[in-house]
Amino acid sequence: MKQASTQYEKKIDARRQLPQFWLFDLDNTLYPADSDLFLQIDDRMGSYISKILKVDRREARVLQKSYYMKYGTTLSGLIQNHGIDADAYLDYVHEIDLSVIDPSPRLDELLKNLPGKKYIFTNGSVAHAENVMARLGISERFVGIQDIKASNYIPKPHPSAYSKIISRFEILPEMSIMLDDIPKNLLPAANLGITTVWVKNARWDSHNLEPHIDFVTENLAEWLGQIPRAVGGV
Repeated sequence: MKQASTQYEKKIDARRQLPQFWLFDLDNTLYPADSDLFLQIDDRMGSYISKILKVDRREARVLQKSYYMKYGTTLSGLIQNHGIDADAYLDYVHEIDLSVIDPSPRLDELLKNLPGKKYIFTNGSVAHAENVMARLGISERFVGIQDIKASNYIPKPHPSAYSKIISRFEILPEMSIMLDDIPKNLLPAANLGITTVWVKNARWDSHNLEPHIDFVTENLAEWLGQIPRAVGGV
């Protein structure tokens, strides 16, 4: 497994600059995937499709997953094929029980000590991001949120979503790092010169490890804890 220290040190030395921009995915990245929080969202997606399109849950499930595969998110498929109210959908699917994730003072402290500006880059909504951040106790560590609405409902890994966040927040790709639990979401970032970190979990097998992934970790806090030492104790 790739680690932060030696390889990270080489990258920083080659650029002669510390990272200035951190792009964090939200779901299954900032909180542990084994909390199964996203399973609640997944279930409510199916429920919403069944209700709005008046189909049974089995057909709703098929549509949900086929739209995800084809369009990048289920929401994008529902917008393009059925013209649904995106805000109503996002409000419904994110009405979940956040008590399954614990507050994380350690993560808050680690984020506080990282150099540069931190952003949430998610295919979810601002409201969901704010709720999760508040639950974790890390809201003060982020200066901006790029959600699916700000990306014109075009999700990661479509390149335009990355262009949107870069232009909106005046991000310099060569001085940036992106962390995500879905390997394919890191490819457009790598193509832009952004350092990539795969926050690995059981949803994605190790065969997904590809050259565009610079670092891999199964423990976000542990990995972040190495960064200040790797870049000189900042």
